[in-house]
Amino acid sequence: MKIFDEIESEVQSYARAFPRVFNKAQGEMLYDEEGNQYLDFLAGAGTLNYGHNNPLFKEKLLEYIHEDGITHGLDLHTKAKREFLETFNEKILKPRGMNYVMQFTGPTGTNAVEAALKLARNVTGRENIISFTNGFHGVSLGALATTGNSHHRGAAGVSLNGSSRMPYDGYLGDDIDTTAYLDKVLSDSSSGIDKPAGVIVETVQGEGGINAASYEWLKNLETVCKKHEVLLIVDDIQAGCGRTGDYFSFEEAGISPDIVTMSKSLGGYGLPFAVVLFRPELDHWKPGEHNGTFRGNNFAFVTAKAAIDYYWSDNDFSDEIKRKGKFVSNRLQSIVNKYGEGNFTTRGRGMFQGINCVSGEIAGKITHNAFQKGLIIETSGADDHVVKFMCPLIISMENLNKGIDIVEQAVKEVCAREDSFLEEKDYFEPIQMTG
Repeated sequence: MKIFDEIESEVQSYARAFPRVFNKAQGEMLYDEEGNQYLDFLAGAGTLNYGHNNPLFKEKLLEYIHEDGITHGLDLHTKAKREFLETFNEKILKPRGMNYVMQFTGPTGTNAVEAALKLARNVTGRENIISFTNGFHGVSLGALATTGNSHHRGAAGVSLNGSSRMPYDGYLGDDIDTTAYLDKVLSDSSSGIDKPAGVIVETVQGEGGINAASYEWLKNLETVCKKHEVLLIVDDIQAGCGRTGDYFSFEEAGISPDIVTMSKSLGGYGLPFAVVLFRPELDHWKPGEHNGTFRGNNFAFVTAKAAIDYYWSDNDFSDEIKRKGKFVSNRLQSIVNKYGEGNFTTRGRGMFQGINCVSGEIAGKITHNAFQKGLIIETSGADDHVVKFMCPLIISMENLNKGIDIVEQAVKEVCAREDSFLEEKDYFEPIQMTG
């Protein structure tokens, strides 16, 4: 570990929570240099929906490399790009009745968000973007302006402008429809909120604490956007590619976003890849107006196509995710009922779920304990108070159950220690000194 301490920046984060040197991975398993095996419930923060080194994709990628396929091509037309576009159009867009054009951006999610925000502003001629409490859209300056987390925003070093924050679904309580507030604000010329170019939203807020918007709220949000002629942008970077059950996380809500951003598991193999989908009439870009040296990763075209061919040619994989999601829901609810005592709650949708521990300290103790037992799982939320379940979607039922068993044991042990600490604290009440 010496070289990491000597040379790597203090900005590292996951390496602090999981201080091992990893050197091998397959499916839902990670291995360190000592040969220890870990179940991976982190999955590259949602980048490895199809697992590590998926053999179905590896075969296609190695074949492409051996044939001296194009590695880097800027935005040139390549065979790999053509085959990916054809597959995405025929197996993802057309079956869902979606009419989108695709823009290849720089290879990270925040690149896609930057392009989406810029496009919305160019199309409408307006500057303001509506974003939501606890939202996370990236850490480049434009995306960061729409991100709620103060930890990330505080690192910007400059003022973050061009975005107005609105309360997400449930932020003001379960009985308050916050889209009605948004409608009121946009209808009132004295609200102090400039008419926006677009509204950007996650259907499930991953980094924000696994907050899942109801389908009704999402439909109402779309209605408000249409009423005020505002573009609806869905950030599907973490919640998409099957994480909630369908290929797009907004499908079951029955909404049709104007713009969709995608990255993370889009490339299938963990390769960097990001795109923006938008209605053809919004394609106001001039040639090269938004570009990047690494827009369009040809290796990722190959594995992204393979992912669609193998997993999204029919509904079997989607149905399997939904079955696993129900299993996770039942297991997590059982854990909360057994150990929660009113303090823990479950949240999320599909294979994108979490346990809200209220306290970041408690959640951190649970994930640390789980790591000692061979499970890699992270926390999320403003105070890192949610234990975040994000295993590969291809995980076996045996390992899914095993991973949740480890979390349950960790919860049990942490709760027992906390109860013991509180009893000792009550017993050894400090004497109040006087005089």
